[in-house]
Amino acid sequence: MFNQKSKSEVLRNESPAPSGSASIIASGTSLKGDLNSSGDIRIDGILTGNIHCSAKVVIGANGVVEGDIVGLQADIMGKVTGAIRVKELLQLKGGSTVNGNLYAAKLQIETNANFNGQCHMSAETPPASKSASPATETKTEKSILGQPSLAVK
Repeated sequence: MFNQKSKSEVLRNESPAPSGSASIIASGTSLKGDLNSSGDIRIDGILTGNIHCSAKVVIGANGVVEGDIVGLQADIMGKVTGAIRVKELLQLKGGSTVNGNLYAAKLQIETNANFNGQCHMSAETPPASKSASPATETKTEKSILGQPSLAVK
């Protein structure tokens, strides 16, 4: 009566989500916990927890993240409270609010963006578990005139 398929046929027909697909937390949605993804992530709702993504992270204008963000790239239009660590480009769009340290190879901050924290720019982003102290970030060197001068790594 019903066309029955064996379990092996059903499993072959179900394909996992491709690694390039995007995950969306829609407006009106609230989550508590950490997110891990190999594809893009967009947050338009509220997330209390950390994001670890090997692709692009987008925080929409109404999006709120209370936790750290780690990704390849990030566009922030909403509110983030926590450190943001990206390997490539970090963009803080107009109207965004970020309270936390930034770690990125490239940084773009638009005019109306609000940022409170330290900014660390280098080709290699430090792992999330390490925190850099100001004493390790600067060193004193002798200038040509013999006067001490501050130099950043």
